[in-house]
Amino acid sequence: MNLEGKLALVTGATSGIGLATAEQLAARGANLIVTGRRDSLLKEIASRLSKEHGVTVETLVFDVADTKATIKALDSLGSRAEELSILVNNAGLAKGSDSVQKLDLADVDSMIDTNVKGLLAVTRWCLPRFIARGEGHVVNVGSVAGRWVYPGGAVYCATKFAVRAISEGMRMDLLGTPVRVTNIEPGMVETGFSEVRFNGDKERAKAVYKGMTPLSPQDIADTVTWCLERPGHVNIQELVIYPTDQASVGNAYVHRR
Repeated sequence: MNLEGKLALVTGATSGIGLATAEQLAARGANLIVTGRRDSLLKEIASRLSKEHGVTVETLVFDVADTKATIKALDSLGSRAEELSILVNNAGLAKGSDSVQKLDLADVDSMIDTNVKGLLAVTRWCLPRFIARGEGHVVNVGSVAGRWVYPGGAVYCATKFAVRAISEGMRMDLLGTPVRVTNIEPGMVETGFSEVRFNGDKERAKAVYKGMTPLSPQDIADTVTWCLERPGHVNIQELVIYPTDQASVGNAYVHRR
């Protein structure tokens, strides 16, 4: 499918996979609505992508963990929303790596509110518009943690298991419509993910990728774009993507030099 002139909504677009995806979509001529929590950074990204690729890039500043703020921001699009046909649910995070018996419940709320409730709020808002338009594709950025669990990751894994369940359920609910649903499940990708997880501890975050070659945000953005570009009758339901140096979740399955 040709993406030129399509309107795509990308959540969590200020860095990492979200930013890389927005860049690739813009390079293919798609117009964008990019969201995030950092207004000035979003505006810089929007200005750059618009100048580099000659596309329209709009910004919405909100935290997907705040349902009321999410819906208010999306509603502000007005009739522009009728042109939407692509949603990339990228916004998500991990907080902490404690065992269940030592969990910080604030971290639990943050992960569930962002990774599950936030994804559902944006998706629920978009789907009726996709159906009315007769065209749509939802790409959820899940994780291999939505299939395999590791110590210290019970809640994060639970949220990504939820993303997989939501993706599969949506395909069933949308049967008979032209709306496609894809779940992308990456392994280790070097972004700011680990730094957020470890509350800004840069050294601890760097150690996660020490001695191995992780995936890059561009690798995942390539995959997202490839799925979107398939013909309308082709739905890539899910893709598991590991770096060659990772065989499964958990440090025991990572090859380090």
